[in-house]
Amino acid sequence: MRTVIFDLDGTLADTSGDLLAAANHCFRDMGHGDVLVHGDDAAVALRGGRMMLTHGLKRVDAYEAATVDQYYPVLLDAYAQAIDHHTEFYPGALEAVETLKAAGYGVGICTNKPERLADLLLTRLGVRGAFASLIGADTLPVRKPDPEPLREAARRAGGDPALCVLIGDSDTDRNTARAAGVPSVLVTFGPSGADMAALQPEALLDHFDDLPGLVPGLIGQAA
Repeated sequence: MRTVIFDLDGTLADTSGDLLAAANHCFRDMGHGDVLVHGDDAAVALRGGRMMLTHGLKRVDAYEAATVDQYYPVLLDAYAQAIDHHTEFYPGALEAVETLKAAGYGVGICTNKPERLADLLLTRLGVRGAFASLIGADTLPVRKPDPEPLREAARRAGGDPALCVLIGDSDTDRNTARAAGVPSVLVTFGPSGADMAALQPEALLDHFDDLPGLVPGLIGQAA
C-alpha cells in the first residue's frame, strides 16, 4: 500500500496557541510574566517546548540550560492540561485525509511531539481514529530527521516505506524524507511558510484542497 504520512504541529494543525500558553505558564512561575506572544511567536512554538523555553529566557536575559531542563516537564504538564483550547486544524486538512483514504492510501502521522501528547490531542479533538498510525518523538529510540520514524509510520499504516510521501512544514521534515529516499510536500500556510521553497521539496502545498491531486504523481518518486 502507498501511504501519506503527515507531520502534526504546523502541518495538520496550528497548535501554537496552546503551546505558547504552556510556555507562558512556566515564565509566570519564574516571575517573568507572559514572555512569548500569541501569533508573533508561533514559529518558535512549533519548534517545541525546549525551543520556547530557550527563546523566552534569552528574551528576558535569563537563559540557563539548567532552567530549561527544570521547566521542560512543567511545560509538558501544563500543555497536557489544556492541549486543545486553541488548536485548530488547517482548512481542508481533515477533508484531504478522508479523500486520500477513500482513494486507497494509508494515512498516518510522524511527529516530534511526544507520542502520549500527540495521542491525547488527536483524541481530544475527536480524530484519532482517522489515522492508521502515530509515531511520536519517543515512540522509537530515534526521532526525525532520522528516517526510521517515517518508515515505521508507513509500516504501521499498512504501507511500504519506499512508497510514501511526507507532508511537513520544516527543514526537519524535508531532511527526514530525503534520508528515507522519499518525496516531501511542505506547506506554505504555516508560520514559516515563506521559507519552504528554499528547502526544495518535491512540492509545495498552498491549501489542503490541492493535496489529493498532488500525491499520485509523487509517491514512488525518488527524493
